[in-house]
Amino acid sequence: MGWLVICHFLPNTVGTLLVVASIRVGQNILSLAGLSFLGMGITPPTPSWGSMLQEGRSVILQCPWLGIFPGMAIFTTVLAFNLVGDSLRDALDPRLKL
Repeated sequence: MGWLVICHFLPNTVGTLLVVASIRVGQNILSLAGLSFLGMGITPPTPSWGSMLQEGRSVILQCPWLGIFPGMAIFTTVLAFNLVGDSLRDALDPRLKL
């Protein structure tokens, strides 16, 4: 039974699990930033991109970089994790191998 799982089940599921995990990291970052922006995330002494956006919201017209830089950090990080997940899917998809 163990041999069957190791030789057949595990190699066919590792790729899918890696892709799902990398995409879920991006979703979790967005969820945490959204909750922190609303004030329900990480407590204020600990920095969070969502709380940085919230703090810069009141002075966005005088200091636009207070909203631009945390927003771009969230965007690039989530995009990077999604691109890694997409690349892993392409590399580990058994149907694409010849």
